[in-house]
Amino acid sequence: MSGVLYLASKSPRRRELLGQLGIAHVVLEVDVPEERAAGECPLDYVQRVARDKAEAGWLRVGQQPLARVLSADTEVVLDDEVFGKPVDALDAAAMLRRLSGRRHLAVSAVCLADANGLREELCETWVEFDPLSERDIAGYIDSGECFGKAGAYAIQGRAGAFIKRIEGSYSGVMGLPLFETARLLCWAESGVGSRGLRLRR
Repeated sequence: MSGVLYLASKSPRRRELLGQLGIAHVVLEVDVPEERAAGECPLDYVQRVARDKAEAGWLRVGQQPLARVLSADTEVVLDDEVFGKPVDALDAAAMLRRLSGRRHLAVSAVCLADANGLREELCETWVEFDPLSERDIAGYIDSGECFGKAGAYAIQGRAGAFIKRIEGSYSGVMGLPLFETARLLCWAESGVGSRGLRLRR
């Protein structure tokens, strides 16, 4: 299959991860609301946001022959609470204190839109933090790495020193689970796949 693959994400980490698969792509910036609805399950929320991004991208480029749009959303979940990106240093510190010494879930949803509709995959990874001191937290926030990251940390950066163990996908915690992404793209090439959904028009 030829045609352009559009990555509906502004994240440099997702660009880097998709590049690891050797897949040429074009960045397509989309802007969709990322607000959890009342009573919405965290996993449903992450999948819905990824789906909304794919559909928003498809509305812009779907008229192009053989175009495909890949999107993703990653969130940190603790005690049924979704930790998105911190709004400021105080918010980041509060998140890191909550994660300190505990095991949380990092969830990544990936969605692919093409002329056949939507296909999606969900990746769940358990991440366990070592206990963090106030000095650890303050130093990490001062580095600036916490900003723009779900849960106020980047596993591929300095926060790697905080993480005792993970059970699941390292790339999924970064923001684009490579196994699930490769599987979606292979399904698109073969014309088959699980969880095929119609695109909203």
